[in-house]
Amino acid sequence: MKIIRPIQRDDFASLLDIAHESGIGFTSLPVNEDLLRSKIELSQQSFAKKLSAPCDESYLFVMEDTESKEVVGTSAIASTVGLDDAFYHYHLSKVVHASRELNIYNTVDILTLCNDYTGVSEICTLFLRQSARAGQNGRLLSKFRFLFMMEHAQRFSETVIAEMRGISDEQGKSPFWQWLEEHFFSMDFPTADYLTGIGQKQFIAELMPKYPIYVSLLSKQAQAVIGKVHEKTRPALQMLEQEGFICRGYVDIFDAGPTVEANLKHIRTAQISLKMPVEINDRMAEQGREHFVINTKIEGFRALCCRLNHDQDADIVHISKQAADALGVDYGDSIRFAPTTFRT
Repeated sequence: MKIIRPIQRDDFASLLDIAHESGIGFTSLPVNEDLLRSKIELSQQSFAKKLSAPCDESYLFVMEDTESKEVVGTSAIASTVGLDDAFYHYHLSKVVHASRELNIYNTVDILTLCNDYTGVSEICTLFLRQSARAGQNGRLLSKFRFLFMMEHAQRFSETVIAEMRGISDEQGKSPFWQWLEEHFFSMDFPTADYLTGIGQKQFIAELMPKYPIYVSLLSKQAQAVIGKVHEKTRPALQMLEQEGFICRGYVDIFDAGPTVEANLKHIRTAQISLKMPVEINDRMAEQGREHFVINTKIEGFRALCCRLNHDQDADIVHISKQAADALGVDYGDSIRFAPTTFRT
């Protein structure tokens, strides 16, 4: 069985391995031991807080194989972004150049540097090891966060974003960044990405062009990747689009990958989720459908995928003894759950 729980200090070695495996372009998990330790520490502090409103919390989770005790994946939620460090994006929009006298009307795409997403919540740091990419594991590692945020909505913003990894090759070369590097930065993409990941963002404000960039002035290669995702990121983007996330023209300043957003209450998994007390009954649970399930705790949080049977007449939900033990719940305790597939 795979369970999801808050990260602990003992998970450092596993997190470092995942940071190495995730590769260039995975900005939120750079290979830096001090930073990874501080991420674990910040997460533990965040889970320990009693809150009525979001501040600067960061919740880092791991997926654990209960049989081998191996950590096979990680994902995270930032309660707010941009409050301590500037949170940059390019916004893709249009300007019109027109002359009535000459009967000329041209629409031009421009990229404008902005901080429009300051203060929103972000789902991030999602990585599942190759050995665990089977069944519902990948979907669980992503979607349980919507249940957690819905259950503890006071800890998060109404707007939730996700930055999608843009196009770069195996050597970490980004066509979009190559144009910026040539004209403004004199710094390769892996270096810029790493500096951002460890929080050293001052160079962006110092070197990034201060005025909107006309897209037509970029190289053809750079123009072609604006708003496009890395091939390994396409399944994640499709999953978020099914949940109701959309792109409003915001792209990453390094690789031009799209950023998608949704209102928490309108995210489909969160919206259709239910919260009910449990009754432990293996036979009844086995007759139900597969669901993503969380307990309602903070520090003792657990999530998993299992069969459960919702008794609508009695307003209870039947789960197995194994699932109840993994979630740390007993008779009468509440869980929040949503089906693994949407019915049409």
